[in-house]
Amino acid sequence: MAEGTIGVQIEVSTAPAFVDAVQRAEQMGVPAVWATSGDPLDSLALFAAAAARTERILLGTAITRTFSRHPIVTALESITIAQLAAGRFRLGLGASSQRIQSWYGVTLARPIAHTRAYVRAVKALLETGAVDIAEEGIVARYRLPAPPQVRVPVLAAALRRGAFRMSGAVADGAISWICPAVYIRDVALPALREGAAAAGRPAPTLVMHVPVCISDDRTAARAALRERFGMYVRFPYYAAMFTDAGFPEAQQGEWSDAMLDAVAVYGPEAEVADRLRERLALGATELLVTAVGTAPQPERGVERVWRLIADLSRERVGR
Repeated sequence: MAEGTIGVQIEVSTAPAFVDAVQRAEQMGVPAVWATSGDPLDSLALFAAAAARTERILLGTAITRTFSRHPIVTALESITIAQLAAGRFRLGLGASSQRIQSWYGVTLARPIAHTRAYVRAVKALLETGAVDIAEEGIVARYRLPAPPQVRVPVLAAALRRGAFRMSGAVADGAISWICPAVYIRDVALPALREGAAAAGRPAPTLVMHVPVCISDDRTAARAALRERFGMYVRFPYYAAMFTDAGFPEAQQGEWSDAMLDAVAVYGPEAEVADRLRERLALGATELLVTAVGTAPQPERGVERVWRLIADLSRERVGR
């Protein structure tokens, strides 16, 4: 993993627009891009196309849903992308939410254990070319003609302590989502290290999600951030995470200003840059930025965030 890297989430509605956005990010100097499993686009298919049309930019899924693909299929798709983007593709996996599982008629009683088994299956095939596992409903028995000559880090989505411990034990890293900075420092990173220590391995990477809005109007920035991320605090598992982090008001299903300040980075460019550096100083290996713009032209705000991240990348490389 590229320590100190700040990447951006791509949010577009068509496949051509996605590939164009990845190319534009690379041309601007943004070092990494990420895609969620958001419908209607499939991030693995998108990255196969983007890989063939880029040369340097890092590509990552945050996340690919586990229950909608067999781990053998996920591993083979990852090998395909990695051959097109040698050393540039990172696979993030996760069980997503009960609401999304219900779309597929799936109920995961033990999502952390399920993700652990899925990660182990995918990593086995990617690293050795063979897998033989029957665990937590994951059954995979397959062997490639030869071990794949690619390196694909496999990360896991993590929200609460148990998921970070699991990631430390079996994954190449953890990916957070709208977690307060203090929670990353005091809960996530220690749990990641505990899981790694218990498994007798070095602590893996942590990719920290950070919503970012560049604006001199703090009221407008807060309004835009609330609109973009408002739904999350209405989900019980996110509200529980915020309560663990010291924000019991999350149980009301609304974002307080204190919660926004703990999760998001917003303000003028110079202030945003300083606060992104602070996030990395907490111990996160990389940052995954969701750029948010303010009305009436939010796309300009997104562009400002991307340009700042490109500048910060050049600053880091120039040291």
